[in-house]
Amino acid sequence: MRVTRIGGPTALVEWEDWRILTDPTFDPPGRTYFFALGTSSRKTTGPAISLEEIGPLDVVLLSHHHHADNLDDAGRAGLSAARTVLTTVAGAKALTSDGAHPDARGLAAGDAVTLTAEGKRDLVVTATPCRHGAALTRPIVGSVVGFALSLGGAARPGLWVTGDTVMYGGLRRAATGLRPEVALVHIGAVKFPLTGPLSYTMDADDAVELIELAQPGVAIPIHVEGWSHFSQQEDAAAAVFDAAPGAVRERVRWAPLGVPVDLP
Repeated sequence: MRVTRIGGPTALVEWEDWRILTDPTFDPPGRTYFFALGTSSRKTTGPAISLEEIGPLDVVLLSHHHHADNLDDAGRAGLSAARTVLTTVAGAKALTSDGAHPDARGLAAGDAVTLTAEGKRDLVVTATPCRHGAALTRPIVGSVVGFALSLGGAARPGLWVTGDTVMYGGLRRAATGLRPEVALVHIGAVKFPLTGPLSYTMDADDAVELIELAQPGVAIPIHVEGWSHFSQQEDAAAAVFDAAPGAVRERVRWAPLGVPVDLP
């Protein structure tokens, strides 16, 4: 498997012959985007690789469609490079109704879909639970999903993308014993001045707990730079991982932006 971290939540995964892109964000930096309840964030860095350089894709894994730090304008326009988009149920409805993609499929936690392509092993994608904030915030922040992927009916996922989520009971249960070969772990500790100490994604301490539960072969932190509402960015997160127990520390691997990383 080869993983190229592009920026924010966006990564290109090349796995056998499958080409997979997560949460496309390709707008240039400098713009301020508005979210729910008058919150906002400024994009501080652009993508390390352009959509044109990436080329055709088999599937986009879109954890949610309604926040620009997971799907911005250029990312939305670039969905056409993929044969299929997998996202939330609400996201699939929105993307098909506005013509963004003709094959956007909606998944709720626990749902699975099998993708097929000539000359490739079947790719099974199972949605995993996410909660994008404190309890009872879903009507405000909307639904989110993660994705566990396996090839050819393998019992152990080859890839797990956590999606934007805080640590909570549903995630702990899904992660325990999952043992993916590679996990892309969304962190960043998203916060807004308007909502004070409330977090909308995990911080590195949460990720340490998650890695202990899931026991991935390799954990790659993403969603940790490039936006002003990420309250814990890469250097601070790296310090937490460096101080983590050895069983966690040895699993964490930082992928430099724009540099393909080959994984066993």
